[in-house]
Amino acid sequence: MSARAARGRYGRRVDLTARFAALVQGPEPAIHLDQLALLVAAHAQPGLDVGRTIDRIDEIAERCPDRSFAGIVHHLFVTEGFAGNRDDYYDPRNSFLDAVVERRLGIPITLGIIAIEIGRRIGVPVVGIGMPGHFLVRDAMSTERYADPFEGRLLDAAGCRELFSRAQGGAGFDERYLAPVGTRAIVARLLANLKGIYLARRDRRNLAWVLRLRVEVPGVPLEERRELASALAADGRFLDAAGQLDELATLAKELGAAELVEEAERGATRLRARLN
Repeated sequence: MSARAARGRYGRRVDLTARFAALVQGPEPAIHLDQLALLVAAHAQPGLDVGRTIDRIDEIAERCPDRSFAGIVHHLFVTEGFAGNRDDYYDPRNSFLDAVVERRLGIPITLGIIAIEIGRRIGVPVVGIGMPGHFLVRDAMSTERYADPFEGRLLDAAGCRELFSRAQGGAGFDERYLAPVGTRAIVARLLANLKGIYLARRDRRNLAWVLRLRVEVPGVPLEERRELASALAADGRFLDAAGQLDELATLAKELGAAELVEEAERGATRLRARLN
């Protein structure tokens, strides 16, 4: 995606989805998280002025006086006033980067994305840590400097383990939980949050575009195409649903998953029969 395109307005969902797919399936080191997250937000807000949000993130970065990991954390969560939304954690706006920048409220993953993007702008590499139940960020140059974006506080590795234990009711901790995750894994998790919200709300229309984006992310389970087909069929979009099952059958065939191929083909046939 060109810089000019990235800073413009995003319009029709069909074009947005194609842009999202092209970006998320490209070379991972070249993916900018802010662009990818804003493409997600634009699906919920046609005509979103992406350039305005990117400019605001630029301005926040320019105002950061201490160009260190601790400096980023203090700047965002003290000086700039970003915070976790405790009052309405499951508000979808907490997952839309433009709204998080505007309202200074978010959830761990979107606040973490902003920290990563501020770091990229000022030359302080920050990585995402996909700890189950609570997304963290870490100084890319140290395995002992972490931050909890929701609380806006610095942590060491022991503090991360303690946070996990509290959040998961004493469940066993695996050191792999503190391994950095890539851009694709971060956006897949962002979409998983929205998927859970729209499932709980029984919001089929929004669930459909979230699942459509999820299936474009490399590494997301094939079975999610079946979920997408179900959401489309529930909305009366039988032909689109059948197309998703056709795609699932093709991908499953490449993997030698004969049972999944047969199930997808039968499902597509049933959906097309409903058009008659």
